[in-house]
Amino acid sequence: MDDAALLQRVVAGDASAFRELVVRYHPTLVKVARYYVGSAATAEDVAQDTWIAVMKGAASFEGRSSFKTWLLRILVNRARKTGTREHRQIPTDPVDPRQAQRFDERGMWREAPAPFTDVIDGRLSSAPLLAAVRAAISELPEPQQAVVTLRDVEGLSTEEVADLLDLSVANVRVILHRGRSKVRDAVESTVRGGE
Repeated sequence: MDDAALLQRVVAGDASAFRELVVRYHPTLVKVARYYVGSAATAEDVAQDTWIAVMKGAASFEGRSSFKTWLLRILVNRARKTGTREHRQIPTDPVDPRQAQRFDERGMWREAPAPFTDVIDGRLSSAPLLAAVRAAISELPEPQQAVVTLRDVEGLSTEEVADLLDLSVANVRVILHRGRSKVRDAVESTVRGGE
């Protein structure tokens, strides 16, 4: 069932529909909130506050954006109010030395990587491979984890991610590029280790 249908059921008082939305989005909310706040416990609190706001505001959702975008906007607004982001700058992080050999001085690939589909040979259903991807994303530093999660896992556009995280589109692209490169390394290591 899609998000809009579930939200209609929530408005009608269906608790199971609300549970389904929580199962679907709560981990993402906590990850994104973690970008704005200083601890995992505070991120969990912000996510829970967001769900309370969704319950209170579900009937007024006008559908001008997707449910996911609306939900994440509520979360970001709450996280900013709660967060410990005072005077925090988002640097374009220095290139990890393990990544440096992949890129030239302009930040371009020295050699284009093989497409993931070529590297993993249809092993996407492999539980160890999927676990490696999930683990690699969870190990990314902020803001890479938030950007990769929102862009590649949740499917938001670069512009939506930039808007939600209050970053420039160019900064999102740089952060996404570096995060994806780290995930690629982890996946390639898993594939090589399993051969």
